[in-house]
Amino acid sequence: MTNDKGIFIKNIYYMLSYAFQVLKQSNYKSVASESFENAEDLFAAILAKGVAQQLKQGLYREYVTADENLSVMRGKINLSQTILNKTRQNRKIACEFDELSENNLFNQILKTTMSLLVKNKNVDVERKNMLKKELVFFDTVNYREPSEIMWSRLNYRRNNKSYEMLMNICYFVLNGLLQTTEEGEYKTASFFDDHMERLYERFILEYYKYHYGDILNVNAAKVSWNLVGSHDEAMIKFLPDMQTDIMLRLKEKVLIIDAKYYGHILQQYYDKQSIHSGNIYQIFTYVKNTDKNNTGNPSGLLLYAKTNEEIVPDCSFNMGGNQIGAKTLDLNKDFKIIVQQLDKIAEDYFEIG
Repeated sequence: MTNDKGIFIKNIYYMLSYAFQVLKQSNYKSVASESFENAEDLFAAILAKGVAQQLKQGLYREYVTADENLSVMRGKINLSQTILNKTRQNRKIACEFDELSENNLFNQILKTTMSLLVKNKNVDVERKNMLKKELVFFDTVNYREPSEIMWSRLNYRRNNKSYEMLMNICYFVLNGLLQTTEEGEYKTASFFDDHMERLYERFILEYYKYHYGDILNVNAAKVSWNLVGSHDEAMIKFLPDMQTDIMLRLKEKVLIIDAKYYGHILQQYYDKQSIHSGNIYQIFTYVKNTDKNNTGNPSGLLLYAKTNEEIVPDCSFNMGGNQIGAKTLDLNKDFKIIVQQLDKIAEDYFEIG
């Protein structure tokens, strides 16, 4: 099945499996072999498998501050609360102390996401039952309102690294699939373009790293401005960063790929359809500033996710001595065809394969 953008749901899984290599592990094999009617059901399946694995290892615990009235002092005394206790003839000491707890932001996000997927009509009954069984182990964990989650507070260390993929899935679900109605209830929304764009970019980058990392230098490098003469460093900071999505390099040859995920690939001005002017200006700027010695070796490619539009770009131009092109990647095809498309880009440009 496809989502409303014409993308096979299974292809979203494959894209995720490159973006997060943990999905290539054996415990997710059954997910890879299933078919899904919609993205919610896919994410529920991934979470059910991932949380089951996490429960076997044990839920992540971290120190959180607790407030409690105790007979014996523990941690720090909350003096004002202790005095208030005495006025109420409560002889206990108000204490503040840190304790290892499962009731932390990571597990709260998991519980919130699982709870919402259990209520979602698009999630298969079997997967709902799996999530319900797992939610029993989150009894001491608080539910968090999705709008109140501070995602920037998530920091990954060695003892919680296994949560990174799960947190990203939760982020996709809570921010990409759910909207709040005026009454404060949640409803399913389409998979937001900005979330899919970030996944699309990371998928392409990680695909080339995984399959071509031993041949090509693959990264998302920043391009420095090719400035002539001396400049005030304080003023240079006002120039915008040139952050590429994907940069492939083999010796002197460089291919900069700008991944674009839009509802409409082409812009229209009166009766003329053309590539978004901003996209062309951007990739041209990246390429020309990379080609500091005017060798013509660096090239640029706008790689659009194919839409349902009848006309899509497949072109290449020599602009000022550098090749600048535009192609589409059809996500509404069998994944083997997507692989062939990506392989052809690298093999044709670098003459490898």
